[in-house]
Order: sequence, then C-alpha cells, then structure tokens
Amino acid sequence: QPAGQLSGGQRQQVAVGRAMMTQPKVLMLDEPTAGVSPIVMDELFDRIIEIARTGIAILMVEQNARQALNIADKGYVLVQGSNRYTDTGEALMANPDVRIFVSDPTWPNHLSILKHLGIEMVPYRYFDAESRGVDHAGMLEDLLRATAGDIVLLHGCCHNPTGANLNMVQWQDVIDVLLKTGATPMIDIAYQGFGDGLDDDAAPTRLIVKSVPETIIAASCSKNFGIYRERTGILIVTAQDTSLKGVNQGTLAYLNRQNFSFPPDHGARLVTMILNDKTLRADWEKELEDTRLSMLSLRKQLAEALQNASGSNRFGFLADHRGMFSRLGTTSDKVDLLREKHGVYMVGDSRLNIAGLNAQTIPILANAIIDCGI
Repeated sequence: QPAGQLSGGQRQQVAVGRAMMTQPKVLMLDEPTAGVSPIVMDELFDRIIEIARTGIAILMVEQNARQALNIADKGYVLVQGSNRYTDTGEALMANPDVRIFVSDPTWPNHLSILKHLGIEMVPYRYFDAESRGVDHAGMLEDLLRATAGDIVLLHGCCHNPTGANLNMVQWQDVIDVLLKTGATPMIDIAYQGFGDGLDDDAAPTRLIVKSVPETIIAASCSKNFGIYRERTGILIVTAQDTSLKGVNQGTLAYLNRQNFSFPPDHGARLVTMILNDKTLRADWEKELEDTRLSMLSLRKQLAEALQNASGSNRFGFLADHRGMFSRLGTTSDKVDLLREKHGVYMVGDSRLNIAGLNAQTIPILANAIIDCGI
C-alpha cells in the first residue's frame, strides 16, 4: 500500500516500527495518538506496552492523559511548559474520593450515567414537597458537605423534573458555598429560552463562570432548536486561570475521541447556520419566545383552573415554575388513581409535562386532580 494512502493511525505505527529498526535504548514518542481513531489508539498503546516489556525505556508526550498514565511508571503533568504534577501514573490518575452532588430529585439519566461510571453520588435537598418550591436552606446545608475535588451538578434553568428554580439572590448563595468548599460546579442547561428568555435563563450560568475558578457546562440544543434526534449540544470547560487551557482542552479532546472521535455534523451545522445568519437567528428567537410564552400561558391557565376547582390557591406554584415540567408533589397512589379513574397519565413522581396541555384538556386535568384528592 503506498505510504501516501495510509491513515493517521497506520502512519504512526509505521513511524514506531521504523524507530524500532534502529534497536534504540530509549524510544521518544511525540503524541503518538494524535488524530487517530479510538480503535487504532488502543492498538498503538498495546504496541507501546509490548515494547516497554522488552526493556526499552519510553519517553512519551501525550495529551491522552488517562490512557498514557494508565501505563506510565512515572508521569509529569505539564501546564504552559511548566511541570505542575509529578507522581506514578497510578497516583496521578487515582481519585477514589471524588463525588458528584446531585439535586433530589434530578433528571433520572443523571443517576443512570453516574451509576454506570461507578462515581459516588451524594444527593442534596432541592424540592420542598410542602411549598413545591426550592428548599434553599436545605440545599445550602447539604452542599456545605462538599470538598475540593467534588462536583456539584446544577440545573442552569427550568429544573427537570420539578420546574422549581432558584432566583439570582439564591444563586449567589450557592456560589458563596462553592467558593467556600472548593467544589467545582457542573451546569446542565438543556432548556435555555424556555424559562424567562434566552439571556435571563443564561444569567445564573454566566454569574457562576464569572465567580468560581473552574466551571463545566453541558448545553443542549435538542429542545430549543427542535432537533432532539440530532443529539446536538456542547461541552464547555471554563477556567479563570488561563494556564489551565491546555490541560482542559486535552481532556475534552480525549473524551471526544473516546465517545465518537468524529460526531455527525448535521445538527451542529444547522445550529451554526441559524446563529450566524441574522435573519434565521431572528426567526428562531421569535419562535422560541412564542413557545416560551405559550408554556407560561398554559401554566397560568392550569393554576387558575385548579384554583377555581379547589377554591384555594395551593396550586399557585404551577404559574411560578418554569420550563416544560412541574412536579405536583403528590403520592404515587394518587398518580395511579388519576390513571385508573380519569385516564390521566404521568410519571410516578407526579411530574407533569406542561407543554403537552392545551385549552381543551386543562379543565379536564384540573377536575381530575381535584377529584383524586391531590
């Protein structure tokens, strides 16, 4: 096969093979996995391990820190040309005490993903079943148990599944706790534009980024662009210390290669086209705002219908919640009764999809809720 037709991974293997023909005592490798697929990456590391077992010393510069440190006898982590950390590969990789603090409740897939990864989860109080709002005092008390190295998973806006959200004063309280404990925030913002508007929904995330040393942000375009099946979003890491850019970028590049190497571009290209075209962006922002206002109207209509049916304002929280969902805060047996007696279906924790309602179904739902004693 002509050398010009070799893939990136094949060329790296040829380069290692040529170096081995000189019978070296020391083999120096400069980013041997750069630009290669995860499968070829694994093959390259297998060959490197085999060479090391023959007694040849290997000095390797590699951005794929996780895989490199897994086989390293000694590791040096460089930041902006300076040696920041030195230890055995195993010691540099090990952090058995890492924990992720998650709201109680949270999106079920958060829990499923963390369980699959074997990461310890620590719940923090969030939803007040009595007021159907945020248990802010309980949340802060629980987050004070976090320590440096822990991750605090936060919903940037439109909390799923409860619909209950922090105000800006409460967000500042959370930031003060993060600064005190040294924990790192990870913000999941999947419904930007569905709550109080694009900028208002982003305000808590922007405040956190401005206030804490490092922030991880997972933003989704599935809902606000209506391209759910394209799985379009972005993972962002911000650091106030600019010297960490190289380390963070290398980690993101490694995660990208392990997940998909080259992801489909259809959804991302659509989002890019819309955001970079003034006319398309204006149309999108108007349609998103129409969707947001429609959901707010449905919330107010349902709260009013329940007030009329119950003679009380105990469902006023529905108008205060934001996003697609609200949690009624009732018991699973009453959720079952709604289904059996009125044909009203919702998940067992009483999460209600506001976006699925309309003017005709709201009175039916309100009467069913009251009839079931909720």
